[in-house]
Amino acid sequence: MGMPAPSPITTIEELLALPEDGLRHELLDGVHVVTPAPARVHQRVLRRLDHALQRDIGDDASVEILYSPADIRLSANTLVQPDLFVVPKPVDPSKDTWEDTPVPLLAVEILSPSTASRDRGVKRRLYLQGGVEEYWIVDIDGRVIERWHVGDERPEIADRSLEWSLSAGVGGVVEVASLFEV
Repeated sequence: MGMPAPSPITTIEELLALPEDGLRHELLDGVHVVTPAPARVHQRVLRRLDHALQRDIGDDASVEILYSPADIRLSANTLVQPDLFVVPKPVDPSKDTWEDTPVPLLAVEILSPSTASRDRGVKRRLYLQGGVEEYWIVDIDGRVIERWHVGDERPEIADRSLEWSLSAGVGGVVEVASLFEV
């Protein structure tokens, strides 16, 4: 006789109660999704994008760039872990928790073979419905950034440079090709 199947995870509380296992757990519209650790090339591109955004933002005190693992709540049944995201800095130090973190101004996912359809599909929809101003999909194989805003039917495709600006008054230009240098 086999072991009983574990109960499905359908709430944020159940997700947060899971033991730490080194994997990325998300709840997408009530559906539990588990993703393995990213590849090294993914992490290199993430680091380069972080440097580009940090250079553009500078010492601006109103926003900060953060990365996953993180527990970003977009709704009562959606908790995501974007690869990189920009959020307002907390004004009140007692509100410096994941639970108090506002919806990101910018959310970025770097595609991998196991996440591409989810990042372009359900996660794109959830980010934009959840109030994210801009959603970027970094396609390492295609060497492009796909930029989405609420209401877009198609993404803007940037393969050379991406000029960006957020409502918090920060922005700049990302040289896209430099993200993918060997």
